[in-house]
Amino acid sequence: MCGITGIYAFNQVGRFNMINLAKATESLASRGPDNHAVFNNEKVGLGHRRLSIIDTSSDAHQPMKDVTGRYRLVFNGEIYNYKSLKAQLEAKGVRFATSSDTEVLLYALIEEGAECLNKLNGFFAFAFYDERENSLLLARDRFGIKPLHIYQDEDKVLFASEVKSILAYGIERKLNYNALHTYLQLNYLPGSLSMFEGVRKLLPGHYFKIKGKEMEESAYYELKPKPIDHSFDKSKSKFHSLLEQSVTDRLVADVPLGTFLSGGIDSSVISAIAARHVDELQTFSIGYKDEPYFDETGYANLVAEKNGSKHTVFKLTNDNLFAHLYDMLDYLDEPFADSSALAVYILSKETRKNVTVALSGDGADEIFAGYNKHAALYRMLHKGPKEHFVAVFSGIWGLLPKSRNNPITNSFRQLDRFAKASRMSPSDRYWALASFGDANYAQQMIKLKEDYVNSFDNPFLLFNPGMETISDTLMADVKMVLPNDMLTKVDLMSMANSLEVRVPFLDHRVVEFAFGLPDEMKIDGKHRKRIVKEAFQSYLPEELMKRGKHGFEVPLLKWLRNELKPLLDNDLLSPAFIEEQGVFEISTIQKLQKQLASRNPGDAHAKIWALLVFQWWWKKYFKN
Repeated sequence: MCGITGIYAFNQVGRFNMINLAKATESLASRGPDNHAVFNNEKVGLGHRRLSIIDTSSDAHQPMKDVTGRYRLVFNGEIYNYKSLKAQLEAKGVRFATSSDTEVLLYALIEEGAECLNKLNGFFAFAFYDERENSLLLARDRFGIKPLHIYQDEDKVLFASEVKSILAYGIERKLNYNALHTYLQLNYLPGSLSMFEGVRKLLPGHYFKIKGKEMEESAYYELKPKPIDHSFDKSKSKFHSLLEQSVTDRLVADVPLGTFLSGGIDSSVISAIAARHVDELQTFSIGYKDEPYFDETGYANLVAEKNGSKHTVFKLTNDNLFAHLYDMLDYLDEPFADSSALAVYILSKETRKNVTVALSGDGADEIFAGYNKHAALYRMLHKGPKEHFVAVFSGIWGLLPKSRNNPITNSFRQLDRFAKASRMSPSDRYWALASFGDANYAQQMIKLKEDYVNSFDNPFLLFNPGMETISDTLMADVKMVLPNDMLTKVDLMSMANSLEVRVPFLDHRVVEFAFGLPDEMKIDGKHRKRIVKEAFQSYLPEELMKRGKHGFEVPLLKWLRNELKPLLDNDLLSPAFIEEQGVFEISTIQKLQKQLASRNPGDAHAKIWALLVFQWWWKKYFKN
């Protein structure tokens, strides 16, 4: 796990930017505290920050070159099947100087170029340079576990693990209003969008090749479901073996390793499997002393006790949370308003004091139907008397107080969303259930009035009217929610604390198997993630099997009404600052603030949190 950056210059103007290569590399220090180095031949510059995981010796430092000196590689990630790939390359006569997966990737690329990408089992973003051809190959793993950002103009191409590294080259900073329009709805940036004009993300499963002024960008991987004709019992057995293999593959490290254990099904399954292969496995969770509604540590303790792990709980007060809030906001180089990022930040920070690698349960909800919206969609597709009742009385739900902050008002919120979504087309319904505000809200919020479009939704939300399935929604989640919200959150917050997080549920063999299953093996009227629960039922405490879904949330509504109110009223959302900034409509913000203070806040807290995060970011990167 590391940080990478670099530049491909087309001309003398582009080559002038090489003076910033060291600065751009240094900006990624938290991603790689163990070593840093650069390569620069005045045509291409490569920078690397290393977090040593496999072969911690100096021989495995990067940028890594081959024995001839023709090829160089900077690489962020892990290749779990590197030993089998190494054996294949040795059979062809390749001789290795290290025991690292980086060197295996280097020679696989030398032998096969981009053709080797589908042979890799792991997560990665890398830049591979052929000095003789002056060609550069950039690539990102299948599901976007590792990030890669790109900027290009007539003089150069820049790339980096984080946008802050691209900014270090001195590019012009210009706000992307179309990205802002989408962000105000989702609270994150989907697809290739960046809040900086000219910057974009390389999409998951894609590569980008540059040679001279010729550029080629293409997908090397596409998830294509292949139906599996197995009984449920046979499918459970197959899934059990696939996930166990995935976990054991991810236990290889030359540094201390543990797991996140939230108390939910997914992290509990991963921890339970790992505990069978690691003596005295270390597991970690956080809880909220002041907020019992958000605390899950009781369930985590039960899982740890059943599986014999060495469990550590970090019990936090609201004061503890606030002590980390501004450090977390400062680390963001683009607005990202999933509020659970703060919890992941603190969990990563505390976990890193004990281990360098942690396994997590991320990805299971998106591929096995674990979210509330999946249960709601199932009910819409299989309507009974209860569902018709909710739809008929939709007007009532709209009048009741709605908030995520307690079970009763959260139920009213969910009933209202269900009633409204059940009347929509599949694509509109997906967008509505994935967002906190609609396009009209975003349009009213932005002062600069243009015809903004949700440029991301059309290519990925391919639903067939009248033939919608749960798997359609899961496929959209894998392309939108997973890489741009969930995996972005884990990567940013863990890398801010120099911790590598591995995600066994996103082994491509597991994902492909999941999408071959019929919907009823994942979700029915009573169960979500059905096959996950039943395949590993004996690994989990009975109490865990009975509990409902609980998000990894923080008490936003209370904070925004109390501790954060002065910051909003006197600074970030003050009329004077909004007027000076010229980005938002003051009247729309004031209306939202009134809703936040009312008995019926709805999702106002999530919308205002998105504004807080944006304003903090804007002051750092534009005003200052």
